[in-house]
Amino acid sequence: MVVIKSVSARGISDSRKERTILVSIDTNVGKFSASAPNGKSTGKYEAKPYMKSLQGDIETLKKFSDYFSEEIIDEFSDLRRVEDIVDRHVGANTLFALESAILKALAKEKKKQVWQLINVDGARKFPRLVGNCMGGGKHSQGKKKPDFQEFLLIPDTREILNGSNTNKDGKVDAEIILGQVDENFDKKKNDEDAWQTSLDDKRVLEVLSDVRTNMRDSRKIKVNLGVDVAASSFLKRKKYHYLNPMLSRTGEEQLFYISNLIKNFNLLYIEDPFGEEDFESFSALVKKFPKTLIVGDDLTVTNYKRVKKAIDEKSITALIVKPNQNGSLIEVQGVCELAKKKGIKIIFSHRSGETDENILADLAFGFGADFLKCGITGKERESKIKRLVEIEKSLRH
Repeated sequence: MVVIKSVSARGISDSRKERTILVSIDTNVGKFSASAPNGKSTGKYEAKPYMKSLQGDIETLKKFSDYFSEEIIDEFSDLRRVEDIVDRHVGANTLFALESAILKALAKEKKKQVWQLINVDGARKFPRLVGNCMGGGKHSQGKKKPDFQEFLLIPDTREILNGSNTNKDGKVDAEIILGQVDENFDKKKNDEDAWQTSLDDKRVLEVLSDVRTNMRDSRKIKVNLGVDVAASSFLKRKKYHYLNPMLSRTGEEQLFYISNLIKNFNLLYIEDPFGEEDFESFSALVKKFPKTLIVGDDLTVTNYKRVKKAIDEKSITALIVKPNQNGSLIEVQGVCELAKKKGIKIIFSHRSGETDENILADLAFGFGADFLKCGITGKERESKIKRLVEIEKSLRH
């Protein structure tokens, strides 16, 4: 069992040099800490990262420190007791970091890995990697950029190292092609360490298609393509306002446009193609493309009620799970169990403002995720992939 002697927290910088929280705990088995990432493209319905402010949450944990010492943690479900103590006193980032630190302590005490605390049946399925190769939208700088937020490479392998190396090669390939077709390309990267480009969405997908072909020819591996549209970020007054090129689309026109992109570029994966309220358009797309992953993120925000609504209305065939969108790992477990029961694919995901924290890999593996979206390069992104490789090696020996 784990006895929490004290809890403290402080602010640290994320990969965008913005402040986020690091929570530390002192226990009967040692000291442990964990940090939470920050999102920039956030869904309207996701939980607040902090109750009032980062500093406010740090002060609150300090005040509550003595309360935790009365609680004994012996298994994953005991996190509920911690949640009862801090309920409505701290935000989702703080709760996620606190629970992550506790799981690390519990894993040490049990002589297990974190993922084994979650998956008592013994996880065996590794997630496929989803890597952000080129970007636009809120994650990228510059006046001229794609309207879609992420252009994704998804190697068709569950061997983590093979998938990671394929994505890295693909990104190098994209750099070469962008240098040839984008006169403004200056090798700059965005918030998620993806290439910034001035090309429009279709042109970027053409580059991605070339990368797919090259990976097939050079590495003999099939790579699927995907996009995160993040459509809510450019939806105003029921119209989608594109800037590159400048035009507006109605909901019907957006459905037609997205449908054409799926067909023309053989997309496996399309995330948030419509606004975060528009369950109906999501459903229409699911009906048209039952074999394509129609992914909810801003639509579902790792919130059980919204996930249930999206499933009931047949609006999604896959969903993004961002643990710090919710904060409660108990609720994250509930979301994953519901998704599995209903045949919805699970994609655990990083945030644009990341830290070196790698527990996301354990959570993805432990909860049986089908995919892990954590970028391609950058030390904060690669820390998650390296952790998955460690898990993979530990199970082979």
